[in-house]
Amino acid sequence: MALRSGFWELLSVCRNPGCRVAALSTSSKPAVKPEADPEGNEAVAPEFTNRNPRNLELLAVARKERGWGTVWPSREFWHRLRVIRSQHHIDALVEHRNGQAVVSASTREWAIKKHLYSTRNVVACESVGRVLAERCLEAGINFMVYQPTPCEAASDSMKRLQSAMTEGGVVLQEPRRIYE
Repeated sequence: MALRSGFWELLSVCRNPGCRVAALSTSSKPAVKPEADPEGNEAVAPEFTNRNPRNLELLAVARKERGWGTVWPSREFWHRLRVIRSQHHIDALVEHRNGQAVVSASTREWAIKKHLYSTRNVVACESVGRVLAERCLEAGINFMVYQPTPCEAASDSMKRLQSAMTEGGVVLQEPRRIYE
């Protein structure tokens, strides 16, 4: 009884306007919510702002930084494939024009490394290309630029990586920019 009377005293104190403690509802009726205006919900804004940062790239109207004509490799791309061959591993990454790596695959990853005899041979390049193509398609990147050096273009491992990327569904050439 003492506990119940203390509860009702607390409840009556909380109903006072000066009380800073949230009051409990004692009524069995739910709180009344204001009704939404059905015509206000269906109104369409006269202007639409697309906030997808890649939308202009996908439509081929985004700017491509051209840079100077004498600069190599060219800076005119949205996504670029970079292949880094170290003494023991092969790393391939897709770089955005702002310099950030978007998608990458490497023979340093255990999921790729456990299926390879060597992390540096032609088969390793092909498997890295296959995995990178799958990851690119999952990320929504279908087009990219690949600018190999003359010695990279002549090597069999780079040719196998390129063929694995194209067989995976990635086009190694970007569409031309549409000028308005």
